[in-house]
Amino acid sequence: MLRALFIVFTMSVSLYANAASSNADVAPIAPRLASKKTYHGQTYVDHYHWLSNKQDPRVMAYLQQENAYTEKQMAALQPLAARLFETTKARVKEVDMNLPQRHGQFYYYTRIEAGQQHALICRRAAKIVERVTNRDNKWENKWDDSAAEEILLDLNQLARQHRYVALGEFHVSPDGSKLAYALDFSGDLKFELFIKDLKTGRLLPDRAQRVSSMAWAADNQTLFYVQDDAVTLRSERLYRQRLGGKPVLQYRETAQEFGLYVSSSLDEKLILLDSSSYDSNEARILPSAQPEAPWQLVQARQKDQRYSVDHREGILYITTNRDALNFRIVTTSIDQPSAAYWKNFSDYDPEVLTEKLEVYRDFMAVTEKKQAVTRMRFYHFTQQRWQALDFDETAYFINGMGGDGYESPTYRVFFQSPLTPRVALEVDVLTGQRKVLKRYEVQGNYDPNQYETRRLWASAKDGAQIPLWAVYKKGVALDGSAPLLLYGYGAYGEPSEAHFDVSRINLLERGVIYVEAGIRGGNDLGEQWRADGMLMKKKNSFNDFIAASEYLIAQGWTRPDKLIIHGASAGGLLMGAVLNERPDLFHAAVLEVPFVDSLNTMMNPKLPLTTGEYLEWGNPKNKTVYDYLRSYAPYDNIQQQAYPAMLVLAGLNDSQVHYWEPAKYVAKLRVNKTDQHQLLLKTNLHAGHSGASGRYGKMQEAAFQHAWMLGQWGMAD
Repeated sequence: MLRALFIVFTMSVSLYANAASSNADVAPIAPRLASKKTYHGQTYVDHYHWLSNKQDPRVMAYLQQENAYTEKQMAALQPLAARLFETTKARVKEVDMNLPQRHGQFYYYTRIEAGQQHALICRRAAKIVERVTNRDNKWENKWDDSAAEEILLDLNQLARQHRYVALGEFHVSPDGSKLAYALDFSGDLKFELFIKDLKTGRLLPDRAQRVSSMAWAADNQTLFYVQDDAVTLRSERLYRQRLGGKPVLQYRETAQEFGLYVSSSLDEKLILLDSSSYDSNEARILPSAQPEAPWQLVQARQKDQRYSVDHREGILYITTNRDALNFRIVTTSIDQPSAAYWKNFSDYDPEVLTEKLEVYRDFMAVTEKKQAVTRMRFYHFTQQRWQALDFDETAYFINGMGGDGYESPTYRVFFQSPLTPRVALEVDVLTGQRKVLKRYEVQGNYDPNQYETRRLWASAKDGAQIPLWAVYKKGVALDGSAPLLLYGYGAYGEPSEAHFDVSRINLLERGVIYVEAGIRGGNDLGEQWRADGMLMKKKNSFNDFIAASEYLIAQGWTRPDKLIIHGASAGGLLMGAVLNERPDLFHAAVLEVPFVDSLNTMMNPKLPLTTGEYLEWGNPKNKTVYDYLRSYAPYDNIQQQAYPAMLVLAGLNDSQVHYWEPAKYVAKLRVNKTDQHQLLLKTNLHAGHSGASGRYGKMQEAAFQHAWMLGQWGMAD
């Protein structure tokens, strides 16, 4: 009897799958199967909860049906997508190498060869004479041109065995004899630890699963690593691994909102263990030369208190928001690390957000943000003075690459803008002089002088000023007739940086205006800006995005029938919320791995990331929080109304936003929307949150999205 039932069930699944392939011309309609839950005494009915059961064959059949429908609907645009991909590919150097970085007696670098998806990770020996001084008194590092190249890791070989491969942490031991690295083979962020003997080229038997961070001790035989929980993926256990021995549990974080991260100080004298949540943290330190010594607590965690630690010559350099919302720099002796002994290192400017501090032998590098613009300053310890690093472009982004070794007198910076591809600069901290080390060129006929950027400010519903940046082709009419793509995120303190994207050129050269909005929830205007877009103020993010859209329309940048919006992950939640509230404002939308079933996810503490997210979105076990979350959760607020066209993208192995969130969202939307606009769901069946692995795979994904957008604009040339 059981066998007969199994055969009947299998036949029904088979028929479902066959229908999926044979009815690709018809939009799929997922079965409605009521699932009832009780939240705070209220009955909650979810008709598409069944899609969250990955083991149910009907789920895969439905996803394949949606993929087949998307493929059919996109058939006319596939030639355009292919052209966009080939154009982007032609603009990127097929053979390239990044800047070598000094560590110990070697220079480490990555390079990529023609036709390869992934980079090779390599090194060459440094010369015996570590540094030489030329007549201009500029320091130059030298590597040995005669030294043979060592290929430490070739992800292309692994990619031949796995449909997906991504590199996590990668650390060489202080003496350069061993390599510890972590690999993800499915996109679910469950990284496996490997240790390679670089003298023999063989893998050591020491392995560990779900490793998210690691650090070598000075003895080159001891590795500290953090292991994630098997179910929630919370980074909760720190182990000390003596090579060839058994791992020893050092610390377990029991608070569900906190996660661990282990690293080394820049001088490699200390092992740093940080236990952090979204609003507070505490750090512990351990002498790298004494891996079995007891850990020393710097400052016990306190609500809404965050700090980070670095070390130089027995002094801890700390950034902290204690008595300084946007963080200040303090110092203390390593023997007296607690906050009672902290002393201000420099004056605190409440208008400037201190984002990162890096301490080297001769100087410290500080990354800051003011009025939505990232900047850097350097403090030279001998000269006892600050020096700023300034740029002339209207909108740009800089990020530090670090010094070329702890004792280096120079610091490397990546500069880029919406017009300018990445440029690697080396700054002489003593003199302030800078030189270009490498320009990451765009091949072909790209001319940045044909485009321009603007910084804009839109007024929010409550009068706050929202920063935006725009890039477009010169001569584009600002009379409302131009197609415009507006991107938004607004969560976790992530800012909207004015960066370069080679695939974006395909849109710009066709007359599309590209804009990003630094809405609340990001830290574009500091920590208060972040706080005003989270928890019980989350709706400010949605209101800001709508206000930015209305501003662009009012100022003649575009009009509703030309405005496409795009958001990913938490930005996908943003898209879902504004589409429910103001569907009339937008022509189309791309929702990439969107966090749209947010209420159900936050109600399930067993899911990865949920408990840590309580401090970003709120804990719905509290009735007030539950009601607030339910009032904007995109899936729960789908209305019977007309919606813009939508392209929704998912990853089957996504552990951050599970595939069923976009799947449920599309299934419910199909039977509620009253329009005839296109609604497509595409699930990558071999990837996770970050999409395809490999450079060509990512180019193809961008080309697919841009082809769909151009089709919606009526620009499918």
